[in-house]
Amino acid sequence: MYENYFQKVKEASRSLSALDDKLSEAILLALSKAILVDEDKVLKANQLDLDRMPKDDPRYDRLKLSRERLELISSDLKSLSKMDVPVGEILEQRTLANGLKLEKKRVPLGVVGVIYEARPNVTIDVFGLCLRSGNACVLKGGSDAESSNDEIVKVIRNVLKDHGVDPEIIQLLPADRLATQELMNAIGFVDVLIPRGSQGLINSVRENAKLPVIETGAGIVHTYFDESADLEMGQNIVFNAKTRRVSVCNALDCLVLHKNRLNDLPVLVHQLAKKQVEIFADDIAFEKLNGLYPEKLLKKATEKEFGIEFLDYKMSVKVVDSIDEALDHIYTFSSKHSEAIISTNEKNIERYLNEVDAAALYVNSSTAFTDGSQFGLGAEIGISTQKLHARGPMGLKELTSYKWIVRGDGQVRQ
Repeated sequence: MYENYFQKVKEASRSLSALDDKLSEAILLALSKAILVDEDKVLKANQLDLDRMPKDDPRYDRLKLSRERLELISSDLKSLSKMDVPVGEILEQRTLANGLKLEKKRVPLGVVGVIYEARPNVTIDVFGLCLRSGNACVLKGGSDAESSNDEIVKVIRNVLKDHGVDPEIIQLLPADRLATQELMNAIGFVDVLIPRGSQGLINSVRENAKLPVIETGAGIVHTYFDESADLEMGQNIVFNAKTRRVSVCNALDCLVLHKNRLNDLPVLVHQLAKKQVEIFADDIAFEKLNGLYPEKLLKKATEKEFGIEFLDYKMSVKVVDSIDEALDHIYTFSSKHSEAIISTNEKNIERYLNEVDAAALYVNSSTAFTDGSQFGLGAEIGISTQKLHARGPMGLKELTSYKWIVRGDGQVRQ
């Protein structure tokens, strides 16, 4: 049913081999302006989507666009346009004993498929990164953001037409389940598939897709407050990591606290009450916070509150006897996305960095920085939590592969 979409994007992707750096830069700069020129249309479409979603839904913040967010998107496109294009880079070069000259050259992946949920900004991020890295893209957004995605793709396609580039290099599939199924089976048309969204979505794609999949896993994020940690620093980091934007994958989910700092726990989480953060505390933490944190926001934790990505104003607290127990807890419940330690003990810091397995590790900093733009990648197509091909924020280089070029003058193999 949707094979026509796949055929069009596959054929159009061939034209990208002739796309030079200056043209892709011009397109991205023009798009950075167009998204603001067409602001009213984009925000009107976004409002249609927002009207269908309850405001207390944790996804509401992810879905919402605003003038400020469009300006940030525009700024990211400008930054992306100035970044070096990785395609064509010679990664390795040597001459064999028989005279053959070998080059290992960076090339685009080809056609990138992305399945995502209520995140209309992903539509522009993916297109921008794919264009700058020489890839075409097939997008399958969720029904929650259908109107927003439709309008954004219209803006993108108009800019492509204005610059004489085939608009079929970006395809937006209808927001239905059948489109998802067909995309996961688009063998011969789509080269790699990237799911962005809930753990359920990611698991479904990984288990059912017949295409190569790059996992952008859910963020079950911990911050370990060590025995030697600075209290004021910890208070600011915990508040920022938890409340800056609760609906994003780098938001703090579980505070792990050394038992010798238990008396500091009420101060450490005090600011969270201002944002109405609900705390699920283990027995020891609950006893310490009882009467010192708003009663309506304090709950006793059960096993299910550990190892969960809340995406909401909720956080669990685990008290541990030692860094060993902290490492064990994180090993058990981490999704290997972003993990942090607050400490002044260099030995413990090094142990944490060496023993915790995650795409991004932080020392005395908020995990809110796990972001392609913050990492200087211009934008991101997702945060990969796997270990093959790419890990962490995926920028331009992560959307490339390589090929070998062999130059000879008549050599034959015996």
